[in-house]
Amino acid sequence: MDAFDRFWQWANKPLESELTIPAELHQAVMELDPEKRRERVAVNQAAARVQDPER
Repeated sequence: MDAFDRFWQWANKPLESELTIPAELHQAVMELDPEKRRERVAVNQAAARVQDPER
């Protein structure tokens, strides 16, 4: 499961779910423009930059 799948699984979870994602992933995705959040490549690139800031 890539960062895109993890984020959207979390975003679409039921309210009673205890599913979490790392704060860094959430922040990286939320910094993207709303339309970019729906693009797998953009989300995965943002997540990769958080994990490896030199990218």
